[in-house]
This record gives sequence, structure tokens and C-alpha cells, in this order.
Amino acid sequence: MVNVSDGMNYAPEGKPAPVVKKGDFVFSAIGLYHGHIYGMCNGLIEAGGVLKSYYDENPAYMENFGKKFPDAKAADSEKAILNDKEVILVAGATKTDERCALGIRVMEAGKDYFTDKAPLTTLDQLAAARDTVKKTGKKYAVYYSERIHVESAVFAGQLVEQGAIGRVIQVIGFGPHRLGAGGRPDWFFIKKHYGGILCDIGSHNVEQILHYTGAKDGKVVHSQIANYNHPQYPELDDFGDAEIVLDNNATGYFRVDWFTPDGLQMWGDGRLFILGTEGFIEQRKYMNLGFKGSGGGHVFLANGKEETYYPVEGKVGFPYFGQLILDCLNRTENAMTQDHAFKAAELSLVAQRDAVVLEARK
Repeated sequence: MVNVSDGMNYAPEGKPAPVVKKGDFVFSAIGLYHGHIYGMCNGLIEAGGVLKSYYDENPAYMENFGKKFPDAKAADSEKAILNDKEVILVAGATKTDERCALGIRVMEAGKDYFTDKAPLTTLDQLAAARDTVKKTGKKYAVYYSERIHVESAVFAGQLVEQGAIGRVIQVIGFGPHRLGAGGRPDWFFIKKHYGGILCDIGSHNVEQILHYTGAKDGKVVHSQIANYNHPQYPELDDFGDAEIVLDNNATGYFRVDWFTPDGLQMWGDGRLFILGTEGFIEQRKYMNLGFKGSGGGHVFLANGKEETYYPVEGKVGFPYFGQLILDCLNRTENAMTQDHAFKAAELSLVAQRDAVVLEARK
């Protein structure tokens, strides 16, 4: 059952669409701190992957994970998984600042790595990850779930590829989240561990800006962060935004925050607008405001031929996971290129590093 009120534990479930025969792609999970690990594993299993084993140093996380995936085996240690020659890929959602180190250990053990976003928290970590990818030839894949695990986002990408709105010249994204402070681990509120709001949930938006514009690189021209209303967590950014100019002269803007009100039906009213030279697309990813139980998957298109609403929930699926499995087996890059995954992280880190700090006023 998908928890629609809690973004941390939001784990989309789709229809099985295996791309391989059972047993052809075996994977394991290490690091179960963030609830996104459930969505990551769901996606791989639906695409034909077999979850063999899992490990975390926290027994409670191990117990909860085992209840969700009873066919998988609880491993005695991380080493046991890394030494398992049958395991092709390791999925992980450990503490954000520990994800890079885990990924390096995984790749050096001869396995591909699939991490939750944000994939790392410093530019030094990024350099180390890039170096290890180059040295080992293994993948450092990233679960940018707000595009790859959202049907409206997948469908919007298909419309863009078909030329429905011409050349994309701007992408604007809004990523509000419900804080749910009581259910967050202590490390979540320490900037050293979570990286800051633009590094963390902002990385989703940067990835989408790059994807929909088709850009390879970009420059952060302005960014800002604030702690407007959570003095009890002095290292928390509860607001952030940034503007990016891409290498093809398209632009991107995004805003992220922890201000989703309790009365909202969903953990966040995520929206994204794609402006093209011949039309525009709006995504209402998780809900339609004012319509209780409306669910997600709302896509609106306007161009020179039509004005159309597409309800796509349950109709599009999540092709990323099957593509990732085949990429690991065939050593291709159809799901997402390594350069793209790392560039999204890099621009997020630069936006966080260079952000103007806005002071809260009472």
C-alpha cells in the first residue's frame, strides 16, 4: 500500500513488466535508512529482477524490510553481499553522506550501484565517485524518483520526444514536501549528513531540468536557502530555490520546501511546467488540488493543434527499471547516462554551496 501522506516512505507500485527471465538479474539491498529503498526494489522486481538479500546495521530496518520482501534473505553483513558473485547490482538508501562511500565499495567489489537521491553530499565525493566509475567500469545509477517513478513525468517526456511542444526553452518545477519531523531520523536535520535542501530534494528538479531540455550541462546563476519557520532545527533548510541556464540556452527554475500543510491530501503538490516553442505541458504529479482522492498522473498539453488533458495513472508504467536492468547486463546507457546522473548531482551541489542564505524575520 502506497503511503500518500508521507514522502519519505512513498514507494510507487506498478504492473509487472519483466525484461528478463527469472534469475537472470539478481540484486541485493544495503542501507535501508530511507523509505525510498522500497520503491527502488519494487521497480527492479516488477522489471524482472530477483531481490536475493538485504542488510542494514539497524535491526528495526532489517525487520521492516523483511516483512515487505519475505522472499529475500537477511544477510549477516555488508561483506556477505559484496562477496556474493551472483549479485549483479546493489541498491542502497543509507544516510545521504554515506551513499558515496557505499557506492565505491560496491563498485570496487565488481557490482553496479543504484542509490537513492541525493547520490552524495559534496563535490569531493562526486570526484571520487566519478573516478571509481572510470576505474571499475561499473555504474553509479541514481533513483531520481520524481521523474523515473512518476507516470506523468514519464508521459510528459514522451510528449517532448514526439515534438508535441517544439523545442523546450524552459522548465519550472515545484517540489514541496511534508516535513513529518517526528518520523525523521536525527541525522536528517544535520546539514553534514543530508547535504542541504538544494542538494537533497533539489536534485530531483535539476535532473528533470536537464532531461526535458536535453541539456548536457548548465550554470547555476542564482540560488537561495532559508530556515523560515523551524528554529528547533537550526541546520535545516526549509526553503530553497535556484535558477539555471543550460548549455543550449534553455533555462530552468525550481523551488523546494518543507511547508506542505497537514490538510493537504498528499505529502506534496508536486508540479512541473515545460515551455516549448510550440506549446506547453503541465504535470500535476501526485494529486489534483481541490479534488480529494484524485490520485496522480495528471498531464495537460496545449499546442497549435489541441488543448488536452491526459489522465495517465496506471497507463504508462515505469520503463526506467527495465532499461537499467538491461543496461547492467548489456553495458549500455539507455535508462540514464552516467554523465547525466552525475551532472544533476553536480549542479545541485553547486546550487547548495553558492546559495544566498535568507534570514527569517519574525
